[in-house]
Amino acid sequence: WSIAHLYQSILNKEEHLDQITFLTTLAGYIHFLLTGEKVLGICEASGMFPVDTSSKQYIKKNLEDFDKLARTKGFNKRIEDLLPTPLLAGQAAGKLTEQGARLLDPAGLLEAGIPLCPPEGDAGTGMVATNSVAAGTGNISAGTSIFAMIVLEKALSKAYPEIDVVTTPAGDTVAMVHSNNGSGDLDGWVSLFGEFAKVNGFTMDTPALYESLFNESVKGLPDCGGLVSCNYLSGEHLTEFTQGRPLFARSPQSDFSLSNFMRTQIYGLFATLRIGMDILFDRETVELSSLTGHGGVFKTKGVAQKFLAAALNTPVTVMETAGEGGPWGMAVLAAFTLQKADGESLARYLEKYVFDKSQKTTLPPLPEDADGFNKYLEGYKKLLEVEKAAVEHL
Repeated sequence: WSIAHLYQSILNKEEHLDQITFLTTLAGYIHFLLTGEKVLGICEASGMFPVDTSSKQYIKKNLEDFDKLARTKGFNKRIEDLLPTPLLAGQAAGKLTEQGARLLDPAGLLEAGIPLCPPEGDAGTGMVATNSVAAGTGNISAGTSIFAMIVLEKALSKAYPEIDVVTTPAGDTVAMVHSNNGSGDLDGWVSLFGEFAKVNGFTMDTPALYESLFNESVKGLPDCGGLVSCNYLSGEHLTEFTQGRPLFARSPQSDFSLSNFMRTQIYGLFATLRIGMDILFDRETVELSSLTGHGGVFKTKGVAQKFLAAALNTPVTVMETAGEGGPWGMAVLAAFTLQKADGESLARYLEKYVFDKSQKTTLPPLPEDADGFNKYLEGYKKLLEVEKAAVEHL
C-alpha cells in the first residue's frame, strides 16, 4: 500500500478505514509476520511516502500536510502512526520469532532468533544486484515490466508525473522511470514461434528458442526496416494510457523479415522507457557514469544490451549475473547486515566483496544503431496514435 491507496480509500469512504492500524507493502507484511516488526527498507518505504534523504525519515511537512487534508475528509488518524519505520541497509530489523519460524517450517526444525535485514522490494534489490547504489550509476531491470533506477547527484529541479523519486537502500535519492509493459508481448511472439517449430516436428527448449530469435534480430536493419511494435498489454502512465492493446504495424513498403520483426519486438520493449528517460537526459541534464542491465532479456549475450545502448545512447554493462534479480539482491543485503564493518557504506561493501571479481561486458552505442533507434522511435510515437484508437475500438 502507498499513501495514494489510502487517500483513495478515504475519498471512497470505505468501511474498513476505522480498522486500519498499519500500512505496509507485501515485503513489509511478510517481514512483520516473521519478526513482528513494523519496518521497511528505506527504498521500499520511499515508495509508500516521500522520504527526506538528509534525515532518512519521512518528510515531516508532507506528513503534516497529509494529516490536514485527510481530516477535511473525515479521517483523523495520524499517517505517521500507520507507516512502517524506514531503516537503512545494514541496520538490524528484528529477529525471527517462534511464530515466524513455525510459519516457515511447521515441522519445527527451524529455530527462532535468526537476525533479519530491512525488507526491500524489486527496486532496491535490483540496485544491489547490479552494483548501482552510488551517485551517477543506474540500472535497467527488464522483465514483465521495465524500469530504470538512476542514482542522482542532485535533486530534480521539479516534480514530474512520469518520474518517481525514491531512494537507494542506503537512503540516497533515485529517479525511477517505470514502464508497466515489458517483455509480455515479446514472450507471446516467442511462444508462437515455438508452437510453429513444434507443429513441424522441431524440439527446442525455451532458452534455445529465445537465443535463436534474439541472435536473428541482430541481422535486422538499425531502424527495423519500417516495422514498428507497441507492446502495451496494460495501461501505461508514461504515455497516458489507461488500457493497452498490443499492436504490430508495417507499411506495404516495409522490409518485412524475421530479423527486422524480432528487432522491432526488442526495440518496442525499450521505446516507452526511452520516452521517460528523455525527461532526465533533456530537461534535467542527468549524466551517468555507468548503466547496468539485468533481467531475462539480457541472457542472450550482447543482443538486448546492444539495443538498449542504442535506445539510450549510453554504454550498457551486463554482468555474468544478468539473469539474477530481486532474490539475489536481497540475499546480498542480508549478508551486508551481518558482515559490514563499522562505518562501511553499502557502495563500498558491494565494490569490495561482491563485485570485485565479477565478469562483465560493456557495449557502447554504435552511431548507426542510435540513429536507427531514433528513426524507429519517430514511428513508434506515431503508432501511439493508432494505439489510442485501438483502445477505444478493440
